[in-house]
Amino acid sequence: MHRHSIDEFKNSCLAAGFDEVIEREWPAHTELASHTHPFSVHALVTRGEMWLTIAGKTQHLLAGAVFSLDRDVPHQERYGPVGASYWAARKA
Repeated sequence: MHRHSIDEFKNSCLAAGFDEVIEREWPAHTELASHTHPFSVHALVTRGEMWLTIAGKTQHLLAGAVFSLDRDVPHQERYGPVGASYWAARKA
């Protein structure tokens, strides 16, 4: 699945200048319409699958995949049949 513990991920991200690390859980088949966040994100998918669409390009992300997103970038999210979990480092 993933090769790091949440503590290792958190320590690495905090050392890289991120403000916090949280764990997000999404139910099966959740879809989020285009939206933005007032923070940058660096995340590691830990369970399930998701599709992240940015500027018309979709990434299919499985457990172990890493993704990053700059603040205020419009994007869409869709989660698979078992939902998904990921660790998300945020930076204002």
